[in-house]
Amino acid sequence: MVFEIVVLFFAIIILLALSAFFSGSETALTASTRSRLTGLAMKGKSNANIAIELLNKKESLIGAILLGNNLVNILASALATSLLIRVFGNSGVAYAVIIMTALIVIFAEILPKSYAIANSEKAALMVSPYLKPFVTILAPITWLMEKTVFYILSLIGIKHDKNVRTLSVADEIRGTVDLHHKEGRLFKMDKDMVRGILDLSEITVEDIMVHRSNIFTVNIDDLPEKIISQVAESPYTRIPVWKDNNENIIGLIHSKNLLKILKDRQSLEITREEIKNSLIKTWFVPETTSLKDQLQMHLKRKIKLAMVVDEYGALNGMISLEDIIEEIVGDISDEHDIDMSDITRDKDGSIKVKGSTEIRNLNRSFGWDLPDEEANTISGLIINESRSFPKKGQEFQFYGFKFKIIEAERNIITKVIISSLN
Repeated sequence: MVFEIVVLFFAIIILLALSAFFSGSETALTASTRSRLTGLAMKGKSNANIAIELLNKKESLIGAILLGNNLVNILASALATSLLIRVFGNSGVAYAVIIMTALIVIFAEILPKSYAIANSEKAALMVSPYLKPFVTILAPITWLMEKTVFYILSLIGIKHDKNVRTLSVADEIRGTVDLHHKEGRLFKMDKDMVRGILDLSEITVEDIMVHRSNIFTVNIDDLPEKIISQVAESPYTRIPVWKDNNENIIGLIHSKNLLKILKDRQSLEITREEIKNSLIKTWFVPETTSLKDQLQMHLKRKIKLAMVVDEYGALNGMISLEDIIEEIVGDISDEHDIDMSDITRDKDGSIKVKGSTEIRNLNRSFGWDLPDEEANTISGLIINESRSFPKKGQEFQFYGFKFKIIEAERNIITKVIISSLN
């Protein structure tokens, strides 16, 4: 009698330990991410590849763990009931329910799972070698269980496809970055840079290009002295050159090429033909090209400036390698740049902007969520929403903001004051 009680007691302890192992293993592996485990594997951490292999078969892993966990819990409860009936008689059933519930919840659920959450990768590396053979042995049973569950789900109209991901990898990274930023573990600048890289494939050249009306160009038919003067006074090193009309771009002047021609001369005399021969060949790109593709082409061709054309081949704007990089790191300025700040903040908290200010820049600077699908600039947004060409003094309210037109010329909004309605 005493021997049987001792055997049952130690059997229950062993089963509770196994239950704690399964509970902790489930939490450790589900709380770990493939990216962190891959990083550990690259650092040479043992068992990291085993943990990744288990995560790649998550349905089989979860099925095996749940099967093992429930099996040992039920068996432990049955043995505890048998043990306490031997000691206390029929009232032992009630004692068994109370005692086993407390033991399972505290020692087989809360304790191991709390540890696993706090040390997910460490725990995952520890349990993976022991779980792998267990998952392999139970694979036929878990496969049958999966098929049964999927069949039942199909009967009630729920389809299951384990290959379908609800979120893309980019969206998962965005969510992680936003979470760390909200928790104060990531600076806004770092968050914007990561999101800027992820957004390159979703933004087209048209969204960030310099519109043709704002491109600084020179006319090849001007006097050479005038061209040199324009290049010298310009803050740009590469300048589009046109002939006959300002949309017929024939090449790019590079200021360094002009300097090479002039370096051995005593004067600034240079012929138009020499300027033509120094021009860099123009590179034209479609306005629908994504920034990711455009960046790759810039790096491959080793050309920093391209002219943007629409579907009919008409000049639409210009884009540089710097424009793309600014989408990642923010505004880049040097000692030769002209101060062309489009955004100023007034004392009352309102924002004064040029009509040509890009909506993306405002959203990025102030954390707003103004739509930029139909229009790229504030002027375009107001015109699109108002379905008109607003005049000076008009005010509009949409998307939680008030927009007041303070300057407008020939159907073009040049300055706007934006204030929050909240």
